[in-house]
Amino acid sequence: MSAPAVEPGGRLADRFRLEDRVSESGGATLWKAIDEVLARPVCVLTLDPDFERVSEVVTAARRASRLTDPRLTQVFDAAEENGQAYVVSEWVTGESLTDMVSSGSMAPERAAALVAEAAEAVAHAHEAGLAHLCLTPDRLIWTAGSTVKLLGLAVDATLSDIDSETAARDDAQGLGRLLYTALTGHWPGDGDVGLPPAPLDDGRVCTPRQVTAGVPGFLDAITCRALFQEPRRGLPALATPAEVAEALAEVPRPAPVPVSMTPPAVTLRAEAPSETQPQRHMSPPHRHPPTGPAPQRPGGGGTAGRLLITIVVLLVIVGVGIGAWTLGQSLGKQESPPVASASPSQSRPPKLVTVRPASAVGFDPLGSDHSEHPEIANLAIDGKPSTEWHTDKYNSADLGGLKKGVGLLVELSRPMPIADVVVSLGGTGSSTVELRIGDSADLSALKTAAKLDDVSGTVTLTPEKAATGRYVLIWFTRLPAFEGKFRGTIYDVVVHSPGSA
Repeated sequence: MSAPAVEPGGRLADRFRLEDRVSESGGATLWKAIDEVLARPVCVLTLDPDFERVSEVVTAARRASRLTDPRLTQVFDAAEENGQAYVVSEWVTGESLTDMVSSGSMAPERAAALVAEAAEAVAHAHEAGLAHLCLTPDRLIWTAGSTVKLLGLAVDATLSDIDSETAARDDAQGLGRLLYTALTGHWPGDGDVGLPPAPLDDGRVCTPRQVTAGVPGFLDAITCRALFQEPRRGLPALATPAEVAEALAEVPRPAPVPVSMTPPAVTLRAEAPSETQPQRHMSPPHRHPPTGPAPQRPGGGGTAGRLLITIVVLLVIVGVGIGAWTLGQSLGKQESPPVASASPSQSRPPKLVTVRPASAVGFDPLGSDHSEHPEIANLAIDGKPSTEWHTDKYNSADLGGLKKGVGLLVELSRPMPIADVVVSLGGTGSSTVELRIGDSADLSALKTAAKLDDVSGTVTLTPEKAATGRYVLIWFTRLPAFEGKFRGTIYDVVVHSPGSA
């Protein structure tokens, strides 16, 4: 490969045109390039001919290319030919973990969800015999397509000549560092990653709860079990990425409610077994003697006894027949038929359908700018659990005394009846939220249909009486704590409307 191939405008493999030099260090250069065959941007790593580990890097890239986990950077090509070595991988755009915590820590739920995805990806890599060993905040990306992407598997470590006989434990610690960073905004590892170092207490790194108020105890424990490789809360250290992934899998994550599991249906299914099955298993078997006379007196009455029983049974049958005939005559004389008893389905709650919102906007009619992060409002209705809309930060839970409320206004395609609205809330404390419904995007036209005090997580706002409208407002009147201040967060909104039974 001729020298001009590694200059802007040069081409590799008669296909990849180098455009912009992104970075350069120690004989390795990172480029943004264009795949001229597929007409898409790609990332190209070129290595100088005198780079000491050329073959090792190409081999590591080829091994990484065999992995299919979408959360790992996909390697398209890796070659060493005509004195030129290069690795071609997908071009990833988005925010790194460094970017996301540059102004402060993340919400605990989102931090856990982000690192859980990374842990699962690294665990899959270890199953294939590959390790990362260079897990830093700039390698964990939240992409423009709202997915998690982990950069540099196997290749970063080979470039830096890093190897380990305890790779599983080292990557578990690396995931602990990422979780610590997401929860606190501080870096607990060596080297400069563009973030403030973790504070120390008597020479030891402080725990996340010591650094950031509101970090849940179980997340603090998971972080310490991975980062410090020590037991916490009676649980052992997390010594592999798979163990970190398993621990984070138990952490509740903000997520939309499945369409097929509407709250009324869940309630009915949950209650039905409790009224029947436990009673059969809990009652002592045959504590009292059976009531039938024949089993208790074997041979006691002979033929006469059997004849008596037959007569009694015949009399009972006759009596039942007469009673049924009499009841039928009396019902026949009624002016209208008993419709309710003939249609038991009328007592069932109506089925609910999920309404797809047309748009959403940050709603701040009482504020000076009449807007509250409108640019991210649609992230609360995209059905993705890791995206969010949030309010500004305020100095107190009552919005700093500046206004009576702020919220997210969801517009539907047309006016329709609202059965309930399921909202996934963020934050580390409790919120007070109202559901307001109306046909106009004006606060005075939006009438309060439901209100919940001191709530968090996923909540269901059900109108107290029938309500119809085109606009649905999730209205915060009290905000949860967030990073030393107060902020409302909504990960997802699902609107349900009564459907046909």
